[in-house]
Amino acid sequence: MRLSNMLFVTLREDPAEAEIPSHKLLVRAGYIRRIGSGIYAYLPLMWRVLRKVSQIVREEMDATGAQECLLPQLQPSELWKESERWDTYTKAEGIMFALKDRQDRELGLGPTHEEIITTIARDMVRSYRQLPVNLYQIQTKFRDEIRPRFGLMRGREFIMKDAYSFDVGAEGLEQSYQKMNQAYHNMFHRCGLRFRGVEADSGAIGGSRSQEFMILADAGEDEVLYTEDGQYSANVEKAVSLPPDAEPSPFTTYEKRDTPNTPTIDSLCQFLKCSPTQIVKNVLYQAIYDNGMTVLVLVSIRGDQDVNEVKLKNELMRQAEQYNAKTLLSLTVPDAAAQQKWASKPLPLGYIAPDISDDYINPNKEVAPVFLRLVDKTVVELKNFVTGSNESGYHVVGANWGEQFQLPKLEVDLRKAKIGDRAIHNLAQTLQSARGIEAGHIFQLGTKYSNSMGATYTSESGEELPLYMGCYGVGVSRVAQAAVEQSYDKDGIIWPVAIAPYHAIISVPNVGDADQMAAAQKLYTQLNEAGIETLFDDRNERAGVKFKDADLIGIPYRIVTGRSLKEGKVEVVERATKKSQDIAIDEVMPTLKQWIDTALKAKA
Repeated sequence: MRLSNMLFVTLREDPAEAEIPSHKLLVRAGYIRRIGSGIYAYLPLMWRVLRKVSQIVREEMDATGAQECLLPQLQPSELWKESERWDTYTKAEGIMFALKDRQDRELGLGPTHEEIITTIARDMVRSYRQLPVNLYQIQTKFRDEIRPRFGLMRGREFIMKDAYSFDVGAEGLEQSYQKMNQAYHNMFHRCGLRFRGVEADSGAIGGSRSQEFMILADAGEDEVLYTEDGQYSANVEKAVSLPPDAEPSPFTTYEKRDTPNTPTIDSLCQFLKCSPTQIVKNVLYQAIYDNGMTVLVLVSIRGDQDVNEVKLKNELMRQAEQYNAKTLLSLTVPDAAAQQKWASKPLPLGYIAPDISDDYINPNKEVAPVFLRLVDKTVVELKNFVTGSNESGYHVVGANWGEQFQLPKLEVDLRKAKIGDRAIHNLAQTLQSARGIEAGHIFQLGTKYSNSMGATYTSESGEELPLYMGCYGVGVSRVAQAAVEQSYDKDGIIWPVAIAPYHAIISVPNVGDADQMAAAQKLYTQLNEAGIETLFDDRNERAGVKFKDADLIGIPYRIVTGRSLKEGKVEVVERATKKSQDIAIDEVMPTLKQWIDTALKAKA
């Protein structure tokens, strides 16, 4: 492609709406253009990148025996109501674009396709002889993000590969899952990316087991906790670990103490001269379920620990049935306005005890009459601990479970694991931290959807059994931007060879020089015929402008038909290292071919 014929516009200044380097660079380099909030056009250079990522994904999926298809983006609401996810996606999480057609039928724009694929399996899979089967697609998805940001990282429409496996049982599902696990490792290696597979929370998709694939980058929204021995890695939302041991309590007898102006753990520790590991803090949450029921949740956790709200939400989902609900709509720390709706009297905030009386809750048919009391494992074994007294300005010291306070029945792991914690698999290993961008996620769904939607098969013995499902997603457009976030410098993008829009760019310093143009044309033809995708910068621009643009768009190799042409050579610059060398014109093609093949093999 001649650059003079391409829709190619670069910017020298960062766009106002861009916050992170990859977003700024993709706009400045002419890869994407903002059309609306969270909506971007993929321009010619970006489309070439996306096609390359898609092709790597496609090849690895095909290698597992998966079959490509294309599923509808418009999805009838009744299918989502069968799976009991319509309210979750349109109300609780609110990420589905929902609409009505002219016959007043409810439809959703697909954020994911479990319901569609399960319907297909229900209608077409009859016998165990048809299994296992894995169907996948690569297409645009839609999600109504509350705050679209970071360009393609968190947009309202994006390109995704999603696959769905069907097996005869848990053992078959495990085999399919492991195939996908290997395929995903292959995909990200081949894309030339540094990444880590981590244990993850399944979220609204559901299922018993899942793993995220994180592209490592400082601007990643997710925190990954891992051990140096490579035996453990997890998203911080899912991570488990052992906290530091609690220090012995200096309090040997139970008493109530005047502790004015100590509503925080730090202020209380300073006042009592004690460790936060000796404190039981009691955190109040307000949960609202899909049936309108409000539940007040009291979490007792050690003073030096934080509540992992993803773990808490998962526990509240498990408790939904006792409140005649199906899903959790919201979880918040109730502010003064929220408290007015249910509190019968002012709460002693900052001084709440594990046994705060249920009579703080006003009788109301839409509010559960008693606190849901949860205790984190970090406080179960504490002795002579410090906690609130249910009276503002006072705490109690030297308290014990089974004496002054009854231990809540629901003992749950609710703490947020953090850097420096000891690993459960090896106490000598401590958790390290890295930032990551979630680019892939694989799930073992089990029978969650097949049970709710009646997708069954007939076994060898003639028994009708539910299909075992897996779900496997890769954010194709997110992978492309994450690659930029992982690899750039002050001058622009540094694409991995495998997914760069072109392998090489020929920059002609002076298009009025017949020798320079002739050499460039010869190389352009020669390289493209050899399968080396090459751009020809034949614009009538200054050499400095061309070199800056070449660095900005991040093509792996730049060829300059400049001063060394008199010696039958051209300058070849490697974008990643900026190393430059003069190479004989006839040697450019075989040299580049060797470099590119080596780069691709190293990542395969």
